[in-house]
Amino acid sequence: MKKKFDKLKIGEKLFNSRLMLGTGKYKTTDDTIESIKASECEIVTVAIRRLPTNIKDDNTNFLSTLDWNKLWLLPNTAGAQTADEAIRIAFLGHELACQLGQEENFFIKLEVISDPKYLLPDPIGTLKAAEFLVKKGFTVLPYINADPMLALHLEDLGCATVMPLGSPIGSGQGINNLANIKIIIENANVPVIVDAGIGTPSEATLAMEMGADGVLLNTAVAQSKNPAQMAKAMNMGVKAGRLGYLAGRMEKKYYASASSPLNDISKL
Repeated sequence: MKKKFDKLKIGEKLFNSRLMLGTGKYKTTDDTIESIKASECEIVTVAIRRLPTNIKDDNTNFLSTLDWNKLWLLPNTAGAQTADEAIRIAFLGHELACQLGQEENFFIKLEVISDPKYLLPDPIGTLKAAEFLVKKGFTVLPYINADPMLALHLEDLGCATVMPLGSPIGSGQGINNLANIKIIIENANVPVIVDAGIGTPSEATLAMEMGADGVLLNTAVAQSKNPAQMAKAMNMGVKAGRLGYLAGRMEKKYYASASSPLNDISKL
């Protein structure tokens, strides 16, 4: 039986928080930093293509102000249109982790997106890049369409998680792929992280109530009117959803059942 406050295990690393936060689209650097703190997240994902090559020489970059003894960097390959591009960016991501003192960090959020309009992940490119990076020792967290068979293939390759989208990235449409995500969760033997499309804390709660192991979001916090407050709300939503899932919901019934029944009707 799972513990009430169980930890999230990705690869060989354990995390207390099941909320992962992105760092793009914020209006100010202060908003980014305050949101990360308010979210109580432990995993922070960063697009490698948007960063300078040497963080240590750039004191203005927000990464240098964060406490990397408490946070874990999740470099991502956002902007990669091919498997080869994603692979190259993944190695740059490890170099960044080393600069931040995380030499043992080979985590990579794998994104291969060749579609410029809908920004949907390329399944063939993702499989190709994932296979190569897993063989090179990376802990691969692939961003995918909510495709149950693709999720199984990536797990078979050795990916540490699968990360199906709830709806198109940055859209805030919520979880439109509910049925497929449920199938992925049911079949997966690795953590399932719902990534993209979540816009509200209630949607984050829904993902966790379904049995997802975590939620990764960015735009919902960064583009809200009060990012730090939204980050805190998302944190609470993820925690509530996880606890609700572990507690187990009541059985649905097609008729009423009194909350305080008399003894003679208690068996109805």
